[in-house]
Amino acid sequence: MTVDETIRQVLVEHGRLAVPVESLADDTDLFGAGMTSHASVNVMLALEDAFDLEFPEKMLKKSTFESIGAIRSAVTEMTDG
Repeated sequence: MTVDETIRQVLVEHGRLAVPVESLADDTDLFGAGMTSHASVNVMLALEDAFDLEFPEKMLKKSTFESIGAIRSAVTEMTDG
């Protein structure tokens, strides 16, 4: 599975979005699409499991999880760095 496919699968399982994940563009606001703060915590934890990483404190903010593109950037920064 690619990074994007994994992120989208996590969103399907944990994002509690009001729209189908496959209909979302990379820059779609996930909170505007129905993701709650509580769901974003579940998404974060599932991403940590899926990618075997831990988000550092500096990334624990709404903007890190606001879109698929933002999540991809954060995951890529941690896995490439």
